[in-house]
Amino acid sequence: MLQVEDQDRVRLLRLDRPEALNAFSDALYHAVDDALTDAATRDDIAVVVITGAGRAFSAGQDLGEMARLAPAADRTRTSSDDGRGHGFVPFINSLATFPKPLIAAVNGVAVGLGLTMLAHCDLVLVADGARLRAPFVSLGVVPEAASSALLPAVMGWQAAAHALFTASWIDAQQAVDTGIAWARFPNDKLLDEALELARTIAAMPLVSLVRTKALIRGARGSMVHDALEREQAEFARLTGGPANREALAAFLEKRDPDFTRLPAE
Repeated sequence: MLQVEDQDRVRLLRLDRPEALNAFSDALYHAVDDALTDAATRDDIAVVVITGAGRAFSAGQDLGEMARLAPAADRTRTSSDDGRGHGFVPFINSLATFPKPLIAAVNGVAVGLGLTMLAHCDLVLVADGARLRAPFVSLGVVPEAASSALLPAVMGWQAAAHALFTASWIDAQQAVDTGIAWARFPNDKLLDEALELARTIAAMPLVSLVRTKALIRGARGSMVHDALEREQAEFARLTGGPANREALAAFLEKRDPDFTRLPAE
């Protein structure tokens, strides 16, 4: 589910649910949260790299599990698996507050949370074959993970608006051009490049890295916290509504959704 490898003051986290395109189940949320929480407190870990196994970085939330366990909007519920709270909130909090440099190596498809989590990473490297998408509007819901604030800040207002309003695919070069990613690399070179960069950063004084990241993150102020609260309220309001029901029905019936007759509220 999650591979954890530590070497040269770098922790590599590999999302390992290739049969589900590395979609986030409750268990995977908690596993990544635990690995980040542990890395944050260890003096022998200076940098964390996140990547995916197989052909995907992450397909986002595991919708099948969400449908089985509880309504999609209820992300504060208790998990039926182990009694821990739903993993989304602690996972996002860990990403947003992780005190050390965080690098993403996007090796393939990154959809939904697979895209929005990148805005919490300090450096993002993408494979030439990577494709990213924010499908929220097309599903009758709204963005998540503070992306309604972070994507305009990272990409610029119009590029973010286009990505969020149209749910269009973003290729590797577009990801670099719009600021989602720092650089692109051949698929078979991506992880090596990410780890080399991580080792270069990890050789720096840890105290300087931590204080520098604190200064960078401090510039965001309460933006992330406020965006998360607004998004959660809207997500809860729209999940199960007419647009969301039509989107899911169209998906199951293998047809294009028709939103034209639905009200604005």
